[in-house]
Amino acid sequence: MPVAKQNQVTVNGEQRDFPPETTLHDVVRALDLEPERVAIELNRAIIKRDLWASTMVDAGAEIEIVQFVGGG
Repeated sequence: MPVAKQNQVTVNGEQRDFPPETTLHDVVRALDLEPERVAIELNRAIIKRDLWASTMVDAGAEIEIVQFVGGG
């Protein structure tokens, strides 16, 4: 049985594989992150949260995810 090709991308400096047609929203879910507590930069451009579901992650993409942490 042929294995589906995976797209290798870099997330916060770490190589990861995702299926083709993966969106930024899919990446956030795969990493078990809370969407309202992160900001995403894709290939050095900040992507607004309302565009995550329509922004595809291509092979070779560089993603930086910053988590907001509350404190007092």
